[in-house]
Amino acid sequence: MASLSMAPVNIFRQGADEEKAETARLSSFIGAIAIGDLVKSTLGPKGMDKILIGGGREGTVTVTNDGATILKAIGVDNPAAKVLVDMSKTQDDEVGDGTTSVTVLAAELLREAELLIAKKIHPQIIISGWRKATQAARQALKDAAVDHGNDQVKFQEDLLNISRTTLSSKLLTHHKDHFAKLAVEAVLRLKSSGNLEAIHVIKKLGGSLIDSYLDEGFLLDKKIGVNQPKRLENVNILIANTGMDTDKIKIFGSRVRVDSTAKVAEIEMAEKEKMKEKVERILKHGINCFINRQLIYNYPEQLFAAAGVMAIEHADFSGVERLALVTGGEITSTFDHPELVKLGHCKLIEEVMIGEDTLIHFSGVAMGEACTVVLRGATQQILDEAERSLHDALCVLAQTVKETRTVYGGGCSEMLMAKVVTDLALRTPGKEAVAMESFAKALRMLPTIIADNAGYDSADLVAQLRAAHQEGKTTMGLNMNQGTIGDMSEMGVTESFQVKRQVLLSAAEAAEMILRVDNIIKAAPRKRVPDHHPC
Repeated sequence: MASLSMAPVNIFRQGADEEKAETARLSSFIGAIAIGDLVKSTLGPKGMDKILIGGGREGTVTVTNDGATILKAIGVDNPAAKVLVDMSKTQDDEVGDGTTSVTVLAAELLREAELLIAKKIHPQIIISGWRKATQAARQALKDAAVDHGNDQVKFQEDLLNISRTTLSSKLLTHHKDHFAKLAVEAVLRLKSSGNLEAIHVIKKLGGSLIDSYLDEGFLLDKKIGVNQPKRLENVNILIANTGMDTDKIKIFGSRVRVDSTAKVAEIEMAEKEKMKEKVERILKHGINCFINRQLIYNYPEQLFAAAGVMAIEHADFSGVERLALVTGGEITSTFDHPELVKLGHCKLIEEVMIGEDTLIHFSGVAMGEACTVVLRGATQQILDEAERSLHDALCVLAQTVKETRTVYGGGCSEMLMAKVVTDLALRTPGKEAVAMESFAKALRMLPTIIADNAGYDSADLVAQLRAAHQEGKTTMGLNMNQGTIGDMSEMGVTESFQVKRQVLLSAAEAAEMILRVDNIIKAAPRKRVPDHHPC
């Protein structure tokens, strides 16, 4: 009879690693909770900032409290932590705000799950309870949502409140009224298209944040060519991406033998003629402004100046794309069929000064909804963070214009959902009730963390808030200015329903996915093989 060996059988390639059952689950929980703890202190209006230093030679410094920016910048090795980082990125792409909330809620759910698993409750029972809790919370949020979409005045007030609430947890909090008006004005100009590409943000050092303003029209941070008109009215614009630098001899990797310098001059003349023909073909389009993605050398610039055409070179790609969108033109590369080319139009092009820089201002553009936000600030880091904050507000407002329902912020919605989930748990027999209770506890952690970050007594505030909701005062939330609880509808602390719903669903799904894991298998690292064929 063959003897059975008691040695463990290894089915993986050498160097591969496997974590099983408890170890795998623990490693997932620890990774996800660590990510939650990392961004936890940035949550809420009194949240703190983080300094991120880049790993390159420059060592770029970023100062931010935006969850998605922080998580994008850190290199994460733990697989569960990567899930939370990806979820935060998705939240940023989908709705623009709530990136910190979604990470913190998912981490708190897993913190609760860790305690339940320690009590020998099976992950599938926890998941089943969480799913019912999510449905109940979602329904409660839906019922509590207010829709002022049909009342223009109230809806505008909602948008301003949402904008203020979004900006209150960012760098712009001290000037939130100014920036809230600016963001709402920019988004309402877009009407129903919701195309944020039409809002161009330009950052210029100098001045202070309060000097930032909204400019109707489009600003391009480039210079107009020499001896060309600096001001044009009723402009036809040709936007191109073509080489305008062939008036210099560039024959790479080949030799041209000539027996006199006159022959070199002939080649140069031929190149010039070619360039002249190209410029003439461009001028046949009946334009008075030519904007090129690439360089325009001296000779074609001279030809454009002689024809009285304004030529702008090296307008970077995003600038050209946005210009084409805003002026209603198309980017062209060949000029043989002027009748097929779609030109851009605007009423006036002129040079304007911002700080110490000269920019080109396009006003009366074909796409009337286009505008430019000019941000001013003392340092590059402040400008970058101001742009991120404003982008978040613009994204949320654009979403709210499409989905007009709103809910109250300041921990009010979370307490409302937690109350409904707790009530459901009390009516549910079996172990699932314990899971639901833990879900409600995780939701209540969000107002707790917001209060903690402001240095207030969170246990006292959250207990008061819970009691208020139990009495049916469903609009009560945290007043972070006084450190008390207050009525959110009076304070105007409003958030987008879309953002809150996305936070709830994304966090529950990500936490459920990590909770299902019971095995982590790492592939063997690739071996370094000596190179026997050097170049």
